[in-house]
Amino acid sequence: MKQFSILIAGGGSTFTPGIILMLLDNLDKFPIRQIKMFDNDAERQAKIGEACAILLKEKAPQIKFSYSTNPEEAFTDIDFVMAHIRVGKYPMRELDEKIPLRHGVVGQETCGPGGIAYGMRSIGGVIGLIDYMEKYSPNAWMLNYSNPAAIVAEATRRLRPNSKVLNICDMPIGIEVRMAEILGLESRKDMDIMYYGLNHFGWWKSVRDKQGNDLMPKLREHVSQYGYVVPKGDNQHTEASWNDTFAKAKDVLALDPTTLPNTYLKYYLFPDYVVEHSNKEYTRANEVMDGREKFVFGECEKVVKNQSSEGCALHIDEHASYIVDLARAIAFNTKEKMLLIVENNGAIVNFDLTAMVEIPCIVGSNGPEPLVVGRIPQFQKGMMEQQVTVEKLTVEAWIEGSYQKLWQAITMSKTVPSAKVAKDILDDLIEANKEYWPVLK
Repeated sequence: MKQFSILIAGGGSTFTPGIILMLLDNLDKFPIRQIKMFDNDAERQAKIGEACAILLKEKAPQIKFSYSTNPEEAFTDIDFVMAHIRVGKYPMRELDEKIPLRHGVVGQETCGPGGIAYGMRSIGGVIGLIDYMEKYSPNAWMLNYSNPAAIVAEATRRLRPNSKVLNICDMPIGIEVRMAEILGLESRKDMDIMYYGLNHFGWWKSVRDKQGNDLMPKLREHVSQYGYVVPKGDNQHTEASWNDTFAKAKDVLALDPTTLPNTYLKYYLFPDYVVEHSNKEYTRANEVMDGREKFVFGECEKVVKNQSSEGCALHIDEHASYIVDLARAIAFNTKEKMLLIVENNGAIVNFDLTAMVEIPCIVGSNGPEPLVVGRIPQFQKGMMEQQVTVEKLTVEAWIEGSYQKLWQAITMSKTVPSAKVAKDILDDLIEANKEYWPVLK
C-alpha cells in the first residue's frame, strides 16, 4: 500500500497535536511515510513541533518528521496539505469579536462582521498556501479547513478555480456525532444524511439509517426539547458558551420544524439574544486563550521537558478523523459520501449556480461529485441568498480593494441592523486590521 507524505499548514495551531495523534491512530487505513509542519510563526510552531517529534518517535519512529518556516522545504515532496491557518492568531480573533459587540452587534469569529474581518485576513493566507503547493508539489491536494470556510471557499473559486483544493468544515460532523448519540447509534456513519446550505449556515433535509428508516421524528423530538445537548457530546465543543449554542438549536428548529438546523443559525436568527448573552469584555477568544491554548502549550512543554509523553493529557482529535476519510477517498478512490463546500452548479436547482454551497458529495480520486439536492424551500433560499451575497461582496472587496463593497457586505449581513452601524464597525475594523487587509479605497 502506498505511504503518503503529509504537510500540516498551521503547524503552530493548538489543533495540530490532536490531528497528528489522530493520523497515527489511523495508520492502518492511511499509511504515512512523512509528516511535516509549516507555519510563519517559528517560535510558536517550535513549541508544538518539539512535542510532536517526541510523540512520533515513541509511537511511529518509522515516520520522517520535520517542521519549517521555509515554504520550499515544507511543500516539497507532499501528497496532501492539511491547512488550518489563523491569520492574526487569537489576539485578532478577540478584536473580531469585541469590535462588533461594542456596536451592539454579534461578535463571532465566522458570522457577521467578525467573520468578514477574519475572511479578509484569511484570503491572502490560503491563496499563498495554494501557490506554494502548486509550485513545489503540483500533484498534491489541499484539504482546507481554515475558517471562515465560506469566504475562503468563494475566494478559491474566484482566484484559483483550477486548484486541487477541497474546502471542508467539521461543524456538521460535531452535530452528527450528537445526533448519533440521541439515536443510540454506534457512529454518525450509521446515518445517511441529506444536508444543504452554505458553510455554518445549513439544514439537514433528511436523516435515515442504513435500512432507509426515517430518523428525523426522533431527532426532532429531542432537539425541540433540548437542542443538541446530550450527556456525552463531542470532545471539541466543551466550553460553557458551546453548551448554550447547542441548547439554542431548539429555538432555531421552531422556525422550520421540517428540517434540522446547523447551530450557527442562532447568530443570524437571534442576534439580539446573542448580543444580550455575550460578555463584551470576555469573549470566546478569551475562553480559548485561557483554556485550550494554555492547556495544549502547557502539555507540549511538559512532553519536551520530560522528553516523554508519559502522563501527557493531549488527546486524539476524534473529530478530525473526517480529514483521514477525505484523504483516503482521494488516495484510494473510496467514493465515500462526505459534506464538502463546492460550487453549486445546479445541485440546488433554485439557487445561484456559482454559490459555494455545503452539500453531500461522492469523493474519489478525481475529487468531489456533488449530489443533487433538488429545490429548497423559500425560507432557506431567501436566507442563503442574503448570506451568499455577503460572502461574494467580501471576496470582491478583497480583490478590488473596495471600501464600498465591504461596507455593502457588512450592511447585508443579517446580524447588522443598519448601514450606519455597518459603517461604524467597518471603520473600526479597518483600523484594527491595518497589518492584514489590503488597502481599501
